[in-house]
Amino acid sequence: MSCDFSLGEIAAFLDVEVRGDADRRITGLSTLQNSEEGHLTFLSNPKYLKFLSSCNASAVLLSSKNASNYDGTCLITDDPYLAYARISEWFDVAPFKQPDIHSSAIIDPTASLAAEIYIGPNVVVDENVKLDPGCHIEANCFIGARSSIGKNGYLAPNVCIYHDVKIGHSARIHSGAVIGADGFGIAPKADKSWQKIHQIGGVTIGDNVEVGACSTIDRGAIENTELGDGVKLDNHVQIAHNACVGDNTVMAAYSGLAGSAKVGKNCILAGDVCIVGHVDVCDDVQLTARTLVTKSITESGSYSSGSTPLMTTVEWRKNSVRIGQLDKLARQIKKSLD
Repeated sequence: MSCDFSLGEIAAFLDVEVRGDADRRITGLSTLQNSEEGHLTFLSNPKYLKFLSSCNASAVLLSSKNASNYDGTCLITDDPYLAYARISEWFDVAPFKQPDIHSSAIIDPTASLAAEIYIGPNVVVDENVKLDPGCHIEANCFIGARSSIGKNGYLAPNVCIYHDVKIGHSARIHSGAVIGADGFGIAPKADKSWQKIHQIGGVTIGDNVEVGACSTIDRGAIENTELGDGVKLDNHVQIAHNACVGDNTVMAAYSGLAGSAKVGKNCILAGDVCIVGHVDVCDDVQLTARTLVTKSITESGSYSSGSTPLMTTVEWRKNSVRIGQLDKLARQIKKSLD
């Protein structure tokens, strides 16, 4: 599949200013340092400014500040990175099949399938499943009893949706994801063995949610595990039973929520962040990489812990410097005492 658009068409879609030839053809996207004729690129991180003067792209998405120092053709926007993100869909050549139900798919007769959907080879759709228009279910997926997927939902190959999972519209769920498996519920017995707690809740996922490859969202023990609208999960993210994730919160790879943890809206969890069970995190919180949250956070802001107790990121940076000074301070104290 080839892509070929005029710069004017792109500018009109993005509602940005063109400086240069609006009829110039754009056939692909690239980074500044690897750009070629016909490519559109962008500059958002100042670390890459050094590549601007030597880039070979046909056009560059630039802020007005950077455009003032660039003589080539460009599109001028307040947010070059967001503009790049929006136009990237035009250049996505991933295959997307026409509506069809493959002959090898197994569809329970009680399932409700809307028109204009695609169901690939070896897909299993269980009893009373509901798939809305535009759903695209790739090969080897399983959708359990009474689960539903809203309009334009996309399941990549080998996704497993257990029973009683409700997914809103425009979801995108990547290969290897498992939604609705049992949460880690066990009770100790007198003989030191363990009694399984059957997980009888479900999972509720909002609209415009993306779940990365090999991520897991466990079903609730009694009530549902919940993800709000616009949540984005990277690969290898764990959401335990009865956890709740607020609207537009994003979680990077290897981050996880223990049982009944609650994260508010518009939060950012960097890689390998862990939040222990029954802890609440308020809206608009940023957690830096490998932070361990062991207590509730009630004020928005950036927090870090690493190998230290949880504190604000400003405090953590100061204390990290102090840790490097401890040996010198200890020697000075020892010398003063001798």
